[in-house]
Amino acid sequence: MSPAVLVLLLLAGFSEAAGRVLPIVAGRRGASRTVAISLVLAGTAIEAATIALWPLFAWTLAELLPGTRLGTRAPDWTPGLLAPLLLAAVLAFPLLGPLLHGLLLVGVGAGLAGVLAPAAGIGWWTAAGCVAGAGVGLAVAVEAVRRLVIRLHPHRVREAVAP
Repeated sequence: MSPAVLVLLLLAGFSEAAGRVLPIVAGRRGASRTVAISLVLAGTAIEAATIALWPLFAWTLAELLPGTRLGTRAPDWTPGLLAPLLLAAVLAFPLLGPLLHGLLLVGVGAGLAGVLAPAAGIGWWTAAGCVAGAGVGLAVAVEAVRRLVIRLHPHRVREAVAP
């Protein structure tokens, strides 16, 4: 992984974490900056790792399909594919955010499917299905971890965002 891709992964993770955490913390009186910063930093690491794993999981799903002619390795992120994810903080806009975020992920996923299809020797629609399945699987896993953390530490999490 090139240094440029690593920096873009961290920035995209930060953008995603900021878009999720800051609107919640900003709406709470008495929320400390230290808690907000620690939540954003932890979210940055988790979101960057999730984004980094997306092509690998899509490749793994493509491996499970019959008749695939996989190359030597899974496709990697390139700066051109990854750059649009820097706009992930559009979640901060209450009404428009989820729609723009979804469109952004569909666009990035389409680009990733365009790279996966020839590398795996499958059609574009099949690759798009693998990319979508991997994205949904990763999103469900991250959401499950979030809910588990809230359940295990209900007082800490509520204190972090409570008035």
